[in-house]
Amino acid sequence: MPNRPELRNIAVIAHVDHGKTTLIDALLKDSGAFRANEQVAERVMDSMDLEREKGITILAKNTAIKYGNVKINIVDTPGHADFGGEVERALTMVDGVLLLVDAAEGPRPQTRFVLRKALQANLSIVVVINKIDRPDERISEVIDEVYELFLDLDASEDQIDFPIIYTDARAGVATLDPETSGTSLDPFFEVLLEHVPPPKGDEAAPLQVHVTNLDASPYLGRLAVCRVVSGVLKQNSTVAWCRTDGSIEQAKIGTVTLTEALSQVEVEEAGPGEIAYVSGVVGVTIGETFTDMEDPHPLPVISVDEPTLSMSIGVNTSPVAGTDGNKLTARQIKARLEEEIIGNVAIRVIPTERPDTWEVQGRGELQLAVLVETMKREGFEMTVGKPSVLLREVDGKLHEPVEELTIEVPEEHVGAVTQLLGERRAQMKEMKNYGKGWVKLDYVVAARALIGFRTEFLTETRGTGILSHVFSGWEEWMGEIRIRQTGSVVADRKGSVTGHAITNLQERTTLFVSPNDQVYAGMIVGENPRAEDMDVNICKEKKLTNVRAAASDDTIRLTPPRKLSLEQALEYITEDECVEITPKIVRLRKTILDSGERARSLKKVKQERT
Repeated sequence: MPNRPELRNIAVIAHVDHGKTTLIDALLKDSGAFRANEQVAERVMDSMDLEREKGITILAKNTAIKYGNVKINIVDTPGHADFGGEVERALTMVDGVLLLVDAAEGPRPQTRFVLRKALQANLSIVVVINKIDRPDERISEVIDEVYELFLDLDASEDQIDFPIIYTDARAGVATLDPETSGTSLDPFFEVLLEHVPPPKGDEAAPLQVHVTNLDASPYLGRLAVCRVVSGVLKQNSTVAWCRTDGSIEQAKIGTVTLTEALSQVEVEEAGPGEIAYVSGVVGVTIGETFTDMEDPHPLPVISVDEPTLSMSIGVNTSPVAGTDGNKLTARQIKARLEEEIIGNVAIRVIPTERPDTWEVQGRGELQLAVLVETMKREGFEMTVGKPSVLLREVDGKLHEPVEELTIEVPEEHVGAVTQLLGERRAQMKEMKNYGKGWVKLDYVVAARALIGFRTEFLTETRGTGILSHVFSGWEEWMGEIRIRQTGSVVADRKGSVTGHAITNLQERTTLFVSPNDQVYAGMIVGENPRAEDMDVNICKEKKLTNVRAAASDDTIRLTPPRKLSLEQALEYITEDECVEITPKIVRLRKTILDSGERARSLKKVKQERT
């Protein structure tokens, strides 16, 4: 089959924060994509507000650069395990991958995950050791760890014989010898062109175009991001549209555009191996095929790993619903969730017994929290339940998802971290002391035990610990794990919070509210150090008398409240609690607001257990 030597398609894969997006910045600058006087933002590929705020890549995105006469299409992929569906989808578009590894941290759980997928797809792999300028770099040990990882994943001899490039992406230099300082990215491009094969495809063969991603344009509507496998895709042509349900329909292609740097350029046609953006086909979804009308041959539908976590999303049922947002109804929430599953193959939406609530399944807490945060910014008000793991039955026994957890902490915090994980029934696999004051711990732990763990972990390590985890497999149910040892402080009436009420409570509890905040009966206003819940009158006012006393009006000192972010709120709640989310505020509340009804429900549950 003929190939196209003037074209290369590559994906950049790595663990979170190993420098993928920064490297692509350097490649764009080196290729002359920006004017000399142009103001360029850092991590230019991270275009979403949430990506810039969190400093992570959430969606896979395309760019293209020129090196000599060769056009290189580059796909930037997320580094967080929760967005693994984006990585799996991106690998169907390319012929080779750049595996980025931090020169100090080495391979991490997500490195293993993305490398496994690349090896299964039999893609050419170029290893890039990035951040070689770090003072704590340990390049030779990291390279040994990379070889061990390839052997662990049963790579073939050809796959293990990979080239290695050493880069400092921030400085925009690359070298083939870590002892020699680089001056440009030319060695990087030369190795890339030598080891990543050009795409193969016959222009004369029947048309086959695989839809691997979706985008949107305010002028053209939905855009299908496609890889042309064979044949030539032409503007305004009529094609056979092979749907995911097996049906075949006639469709007319609108515009065809190709990527140049960060912009789209309209073309008359796109040949084999090109990554093209196609408009005009309303209702197209990921995994479908555009093929020849007379000889339709659909390509395999893209498959991704099963979700492991779920949570409920429904309409806001609190007494103050409708005061902040403009999208409140079940119909609007349902339409938004259906829109999400079109472009996100790793998320599933399942109806529940209630017509105003849906179960949303995904890969992890962060993925679901990003969906909720996006909806919050779009003006939605909703109620979100506690994340819970999905269980399955294997040979008549209940199994649950388990995760590989890697932790790096300063030596003085090892005891506190091992105690935290011991309470969660985690099994230590390896403990390694680098001799530089830091210790690396590897665990296997139930996925449900990690819900709420990150906040406690950062508290115990004073914010210094580094934590990452990735799905490992399914194991037999490990029994009950009590994750939260504290109870909730619940408001017993609607009103405005007073300083007088806070003064009486702040020494016994940790509060989440400030004076003059509006509360309602059933809203959680603080944390009780004891395991049981405590109903309080947070609106209690000081009774005035006409008797004056010298010390009665001393200035009261209030402890600042603990403000929870959306992710922390989702981690904090228990089974009988939920999070009320509006565009302006995140509130915690009991699922059953009435205290009497709540007590009867708790009594019923205790009777059923006995």
